[in-house]
Amino acid sequence: MPQQEIEIILVRQLASYLAMPIFVVDPEGTLLFYNEPAEPILGRRFEETGEMPMSEWLTSFEPTDAGGRPLASTEDPLAIALAEQRPAHGVLWLHGLDNVRRHIEATCFPLIGQANRYLGAVAIFWEVAR
Repeated sequence: MPQQEIEIILVRQLASYLAMPIFVVDPEGTLLFYNEPAEPILGRRFEETGEMPMSEWLTSFEPTDAGGRPLASTEDPLAIALAEQRPAHGVLWLHGLDNVRRHIEATCFPLIGQANRYLGAVAIFWEVAR
């Protein structure tokens, strides 16, 4: 595994201390980390899933709209933060790895390091009360 940028290491460390679910990806969308509060929503501990490419986590978590239609990249807040390098917010449904469909809200933003290095994106999300 290649050495990660210091900002990614620090974001991961910060996420591990926060009580809100956080999901961190690199510029290609590869999942680098999600914290313990994200585990019940995603349906599995990060230690069990580890890093995974965007194509894999997209098919695993199946982000959809309320009607079950897969989200287009122009509708998915994390895809927007990655592609357009700007913050985005959205309401969507995820299919957890425990086979439970959950309604969530997500606020996503790009990670821009020193010297304007694009490092990926972060999703902060929470389950919507039913």
